[in-house]
Amino acid sequence: MGKNSKRIFMTVLVVLSMMVSALNVSAFSFGKYEKIKANGEVVSIPVARAAGGKAKFYRFDDGGREIAFFLVKAGDGSYRTAFDACDACYREKKGYEQQDDKMVCKNCNMKFGTNRIGPHAIGGCNPSYLPSRVSGGNVIINVSDLKAGARFF
Repeated sequence: MGKNSKRIFMTVLVVLSMMVSALNVSAFSFGKYEKIKANGEVVSIPVARAAGGKAKFYRFDDGGREIAFFLVKAGDGSYRTAFDACDACYREKKGYEQQDDKMVCKNCNMKFGTNRIGPHAIGGCNPSYLPSRVSGGNVIINVSDLKAGARFF
């Protein structure tokens, strides 16, 4: 191979590598959320989706604004819901990821036990509470409660 052929080959290899990396990043970033729609004035999610303790992330479309939230089965057996945002870091639009039984803010790395997610864990980097209830094997969330979290997104 001549010098020019090697340069062309290396350039093509670098460009292809960058393209594959970009595709992997976008697939990872956008694959986190499942879109969910309302049924009347509520969103209903089967508890079986969170039965294994792994957080499930959802996006609700509020007239063009995507509101992100998660559902997780806590260690105490309860089902917890929160916006994928917190009062302190929501402007960064990074949300949370799960590490074992903790939700971790992807902006400041603060960790919160899933058992703590709820109406009494407010402020700071706590996952912003999203009210929900369990009924008939489903986690039920009022659309009005979802829309109340639009300010985070």
